[in-house]
Amino acid sequence: MKFISWNVNGFRACLDKGFEDFFKAADADFFSIQESKMQPGQAEFNPDGYYQYWYSADKKGYSGTAVFAKKEPISVKYGIGIDQHDHEGRAITLEYENFYLLNVYTPNAQRELARLDYRMGWEDDLREYIKCLDAVKPVIYCGDLNVAHNEIDLKNPKTNRRSAGFSDEERAKFTQLLDSGFTDTFRYLYPDKIQYSWWSYMRQARAKDIGWRIDYFVVSDRIKGKVKDSFILGEVMGSDHCPVGIEIDI
Repeated sequence: MKFISWNVNGFRACLDKGFEDFFKAADADFFSIQESKMQPGQAEFNPDGYYQYWYSADKKGYSGTAVFAKKEPISVKYGIGIDQHDHEGRAITLEYENFYLLNVYTPNAQRELARLDYRMGWEDDLREYIKCLDAVKPVIYCGDLNVAHNEIDLKNPKTNRRSAGFSDEERAKFTQLLDSGFTDTFRYLYPDKIQYSWWSYMRQARAKDIGWRIDYFVVSDRIKGKVKDSFILGEVMGSDHCPVGIEIDI
C-alpha cells in the first residue's frame, strides 16, 4: 500500500497550485495533509473512490489536518483525548484491521522557542497516546512533525542549534519516541541520504536546497521490515513543504 503525507500550507491555496493533479497522479491508498487552514465547506474537493476526514482548528485559517482513504476505517478519532491539545485540529487517527494510521501536525515551538514548554507537554502526551495505540496494533504515524532529528536532517545545523525545530529539547523528544518502539522509515532505509522536505520562502532557499527534513513516516518497530520504500518528493511544488511517503506491505 502507498501512503502520502503533505503539509499543504493552506489547502485552498494548494488547490490553485496543482494539488489535484498530484493527488490523482500519486494514486495513494492513503493521503494525509497538514496545515489545511480551513473550516468545513470552504473548499470543494471530492475525489472519486476516497473517504475523507477533516479536522479543523477552532481558530479560523489555522492548523488543521485531513485524511483521504480508499478504504473505510473501522473507526476515526479526532484529537488525542486531552482537551488542551484538541482545539487546533492537529491529529486524526484511522483504525484498520491490521494497523492505525495517525496523521499529525505537530505544534511549532515558535520564534525564540516561545511555545517550547507547550511543545514539550504535547510531545509527552502524544507519545503516550501512540504507545497506547501500539499496544493494540501497529501504528503508521505521519505528518509534519516540526523537528529535524539529526544534523544530517538540515542544511545548516550549527547556526540553527537553538532554532524552533532543532532545539536539543525537541530532538530529544523525538529520540525518546523512537526509543519507545518506533522507527523513522526514511532514516531506517537511507541512513546517510541527505534530502529535505521543507524550505523557507526566503532567500531562494528551495532553489538553493537550503532545507530541513521535518516531515516523516514513523512506524511501529515490529512492522519496519514491511516498509518497502520511504521517499521524499522534492520536485512537487505547491507548498513550502513537499510530499513524503512510504510503500508498505501490510
